[in-house]
Amino acid sequence: MQLPQQIKDELISACTFSASRSGGPGGQNVNKVNTKIELRFNLNDSTIFSDAQKQRLGIKLKNRINSDGIIVLFESSERSQLKNKQNAIAKFIELIEKALTPPKRRVKTKPTLSSKLKRLDKKKQQSMKKQLRRNTRDM
Repeated sequence: MQLPQQIKDELISACTFSASRSGGPGGQNVNKVNTKIELRFNLNDSTIFSDAQKQRLGIKLKNRINSDGIIVLFESSERSQLKNKQNAIAKFIELIEKALTPPKRRVKTKPTLSSKLKRLDKKKQQSMKKQLRRNTRDM
């Protein structure tokens, strides 16, 4: 489900960001600069989503939501704080879109005639195989 730009903007403005020292690439830069980004979004206090959507997000993202109802994401793949923030936002939007996408309903189909015939033929072959293994006294 593709979210409209207005909702994406509201989501981003509702997020809180904090930076800390990252253990990722960067050499000496890692020890000096806070490049790791932590994105937090309070799902329970959010007015962007309906109660049904909040419930669906809670079920789909239960591994990313803490006990206070806050979605927490970390990003530290880049050396730049700005790039990490952009990646965290993109990851967050993608998570929300995936979670809100309703599952496709399965369309029931009937087996084709050829698949039925193949199955019956295979059963006959298996039966013959078992008959040939039998002892002659059993017959």
